[in-house]
Amino acid sequence: MTAIAPDSNQLRELDDDARRAWNAYSEGLRELNGDEYELAERESWTKLQSELRRLERRRRSLTESSTS
Repeated sequence: MTAIAPDSNQLRELDDDARRAWNAYSEGLRELNGDEYELAERESWTKLQSELRRLERRRRSLTESSTS
Protein backbone atom coordinates (compact mmCIF):
# COMPACT_ATOMS: atom_id res chain seq x y z
CA MET A 1 0.00 0.00 0.00
CA THR A 2 1.29 3.45 -0.90
CA ALA A 3 1.30 6.14 1.77
CA ILE A 4 -0.33 9.38 0.75
CA ALA A 5 1.08 12.62 2.17
CA PRO A 6 -1.43 14.86 3.88
CA ASP A 7 -2.80 17.55 1.63
CA SER A 8 -0.38 20.45 2.05
CA ASN A 9 -3.26 22.90 1.55
CA GLN A 10 -5.13 21.37 4.48
CA LEU A 11 -2.04 21.55 6.68
CA ARG A 12 -1.46 25.15 5.65
CA GLU A 13 -5.08 25.94 6.52
CA LEU A 14 -4.54 24.43 9.97
CA ASP A 15 -1.47 26.65 10.42
CA ASP A 16 -3.53 29.67 9.34
CA ASP A 17 -6.29 28.70 11.76
CA ALA A 18 -3.77 28.47 14.61
CA ARG A 19 -2.40 31.92 13.74
CA ARG A 20 -5.94 33.32 13.66
CA ALA A 21 -6.68 31.78 17.06
CA TRP A 22 -3.55 33.36 18.57
CA ASN A 23 -4.38 36.70 16.94
CA ALA A 24 -7.94 36.60 18.29
CA TYR A 25 -6.55 35.86 21.75
CA SER A 26 -4.12 38.75 21.56
CA GLU A 27 -6.58 41.22 20.03
CA GLY A 28 -9.25 40.38 22.57
CA LEU A 29 -6.94 41.37 25.42
CA ARG A 30 -5.09 44.29 23.85
CA GLU A 31 -7.10 47.17 25.31
CA LEU A 32 -7.84 45.61 28.70
CA ASN A 33 -6.21 46.45 32.02
CA GLY A 34 -6.26 45.31 35.62
CA ASP A 35 -9.13 43.13 36.80
CA GLU A 36 -10.84 43.35 33.44
CA TYR A 37 -7.73 41.88 31.81
CA GLU A 38 -7.36 39.15 34.45
CA LEU A 39 -10.93 37.96 34.03
CA ALA A 40 -10.88 38.08 30.23
CA GLU A 41 -7.44 36.48 29.99
CA ARG A 42 -8.46 33.31 31.83
CA GLU A 43 -11.48 32.77 29.62
CA SER A 44 -9.57 33.70 26.46
CA TRP A 45 -6.70 31.35 27.35
CA THR A 46 -9.09 28.46 27.92
CA LYS A 47 -10.79 29.16 24.60
CA LEU A 48 -7.44 29.42 22.79
CA GLN A 49 -6.16 26.16 24.27
CA SER A 50 -9.38 24.39 23.28
CA GLU A 51 -9.06 25.62 19.71
CA LEU A 52 -5.37 24.69 19.49
CA ARG A 53 -6.17 21.17 20.78
CA ARG A 54 -8.92 20.84 18.16
CA LEU A 55 -6.51 21.88 15.43
CA GLU A 56 -3.84 19.47 16.69
CA ARG A 57 -6.34 16.59 16.65
CA ARG A 58 -7.23 17.50 13.06
CA ARG A 59 -3.53 17.66 12.12
CA ARG A 60 -2.89 14.24 13.70
CA SER A 61 -5.90 12.83 11.91
CA LEU A 62 -4.57 14.06 8.58
CA THR A 63 -1.04 12.82 9.15
CA GLU A 64 -2.11 9.47 10.62
CA SER A 65 -4.47 8.75 7.76
CA SER A 66 -1.65 9.47 5.33
CA THR A 67 0.56 6.79 6.92
CA SER A 68 -2.13 4.09 7.11
